[in-house]
Amino acid sequence: EVQLVECGGGLVQPGGSLRLSCAASGFIFSSYTMSWVRQAPGKGLEWVSSITPGSGSTTYRESVKDRFTISRDNANNTLYLQMNSLKSEDTAVYICAKGGSLGSTRGQGTRVTVSS
Repeated sequence: EVQLVECGGGLVQPGGSLRLSCAASGFIFSSYTMSWVRQAPGKGLEWVSSITPGSGSTTYRESVKDRFTISRDNANNTLYLQMNSLKSEDTAVYICAKGGSLGSTRGQGTRVTVSS
């Protein structure tokens, strides 16, 4: 059974940073593209970033480029999202996904609130 468990969310002031983690199990993590998606209050799912297996090539939605960094630790089956210079519009539940775009399987998410 595929399991994706996120942690690391919380309340942060504008301009602050957070590092999200996603522990993956039940599949060969190193063989899959992994993604982060988010869902802001009252809105639908939105793709944030993806990282490929092997070379670890990364892609980002335009609004988070140069502020967010996706990475992976294949030895420990863990996906990360380093978020810097956070803005109020980044407030959302951040969800780890197996696969590209919105993924084929997603975790429950971790809530990030950016507010002063």
